[in-house]
Amino acid sequence: MTARSPSSDAPSSRKEADPVLRVRRIHRRDLNRVWEFLKLCFRDVNRETVEYQRPRSKRRFLEVYEEEGVEQLVFEVQRPDDDNIVGYAECAFEISGTDNWMNERYFSKREMRPLFVEELAVDPGYQGRGIGGFILEQLEHLARVRGCTHLVLEVAENNTGALKFYRGRSFYKLDAAIFLAKKVAMEAELLPPRRLKRSRPSKPDGAADGAAAARSPARPRRKGPAGDA
Repeated sequence: MTARSPSSDAPSSRKEADPVLRVRRIHRRDLNRVWEFLKLCFRDVNRETVEYQRPRSKRRFLEVYEEEGVEQLVFEVQRPDDDNIVGYAECAFEISGTDNWMNERYFSKREMRPLFVEELAVDPGYQGRGIGGFILEQLEHLARVRGCTHLVLEVAENNTGALKFYRGRSFYKLDAAIFLAKKVAMEAELLPPRRLKRSRPSKPDGAADGAAAARSPARPRRKGPAGDA
């Protein structure tokens, strides 16, 4: 009896397994790729906000990598041939950086020990697939195991999509630095253009110029001997 061949009506291809999302700490070799990823994620929102929603410069981003107390997490979708970066999170356990304006006493007075979320980014092409939720879950887990009581982050008021995302996950408003502006009535430093006076018609030769021909007032005549007029 011969072995039976596979059925001819079996599906020619199987359904691909769902991609796997994993998290790991950043490596030095990732820095350039992550920076380009952040520019892509924040490109549109940065055109509309007063403050940049990502590090101001690549130089600052590279400096963060060398700082102590900062966690930089990369979220990747595993593929057979490559791992695609689809998310990034950066957080700190204390206020860091020489350009940071956070008030540490605000939190200590309220018995809060925050985990400061400095950056959270999701690839625009992967939004709506649970990546942002997984990033927050990872950050909350990190906060718990490190003894932190709150996640604290900043988001632009006109970044409506991000605000909806965070408020839907029980984030609430702490305090806000509202950027105010007032239009100043401006005056130009330089005077406006003015029309030139018309040139006077040229005069025939020998004619006295008006300025030159003008005579000085007659001097009073000196009085002569008595009897002179």
